Amino acid sequence: MIYYDTHTLSLNHHGEELCGDQVKILRTPDKLLLVLSDGLGSGVKANILARLTAEILVTMFREQVPLKDVLETVVATLPTCKVRNIAYAAFVVVEVELPGGRFRVVNFDCPSPFLLRAGQRVPLPERGEDVLGRQLRFSEGTLGSGDFLGVISDGVMYAGMGVLMNFGWGREQIGDYLEQITRHRPASAEAVVRRLMDKTRGLYCGAPGDDATLAGILVRKPNRLMVFTGPPADRTRDEECVNRLLDFDGRKVVCGGTTGNIVAEHLGEIVKIDFGTLREDVPPIGMLMDLDLMTEGVLTLAKTLRLLKDSGGDRHRVPMDRNGASLLARELLRADEIFVLAGEQVNPCYHNPLLPRNISIRHNLVEQLVEVLTACHKNVSIEWC
Repeated sequence: MIYYDTHTLSLNHHGEELCGDQVKILRTPDKLLLVLSDGLGSGVKANILARLTAEILVTMFREQVPLKDVLETVVATLPTCKVRNIAYAAFVVVEVELPGGRFRVVNFDCPSPFLLRAGQRVPLPERGEDVLGRQLRFSEGTLGSGDFLGVISDGVMYAGMGVLMNFGWGREQIGDYLEQITRHRPASAEAVVRRLMDKTRGLYCGAPGDDATLAGILVRKPNRLMVFTGPPADRTRDEECVNRLLDFDGRKVVCGGTTGNIVAEHLGEIVKIDFGTLREDVPPIGMLMDLDLMTEGVLTLAKTLRLLKDSGGDRHRVPMDRNGASLLARELLRADEIFVLAGEQVNPCYHNPLLPRNISIRHNLVEQLVEVLTACHKNVSIEWC
């Protein structure tokens, strides 16, 4: 079982609030699409052009428009700078077939991609093709377990200009550094991307002279998580649900006091409360030997939802405070595949008996969590019981 982990990080041109590079990622059951667009210059104008280009590409690929029509539409849409005689936005598209890993790269005026395998660069021969008078470059291959495929904007290559031979960092130096990073089997695409971009920021002395972006795909084993929240509506299913949780191949989380007691009873244990995690707006967590995390239910789920929205899907922006909501948010953002087993037994403390079960507070919170996590490119499935 493999997962195509993606991460992207951009550095804004020094003094600019908006980045002139834009990345869009689209996942479907049979395809992973990654688009990086680099607007000419920097600031607002570059941001708008890059965003427009990326949106057009993602939309047309999502609608399965033939590649030739996609490229003709984008190339015809992009104006040309009359002074410098170059397009107002460059782009690179990576299309990966799932689950086999066969990929194709379409490149228009961006640096060539990097493919790393077992800590070594793998050559990706490119062929050129003229589309409406614009030269595009194509490359292809197959991604296997442990491989890393990265695409950059040219701002990454400009880092260190005037420091290293006056020519910037350069493709060879970037490739050498990626080999160092991937040689020790990184745990995530984020780990690779952050290290290279930290190096890039350092070479710019903290003041980038251009927008710089790295978008990467790492093929690895998926991080799996099951969340069991709420007792089943049919109490005869308690044991079935607990067994599914305990047999799950991945991390295990329980949300809800009653749900936790059901698991504890099955295990013949007593839930231990960690009062050191009690906060004014978050109840304390509990502890059971076979669980990775056990939290209270509705109040913690509501706080977790706020943290996920505030973080924008970046677990590094979740407060490091050790409380149930922060711990749960980090578990969810660390996972790639999330299975939610949600019981529909009504808690009278949180439910108006005159209303149907499917508009209970817990039901609503779980649905919102699934929506937010899906927007964060998590593969989320939910089963009501």
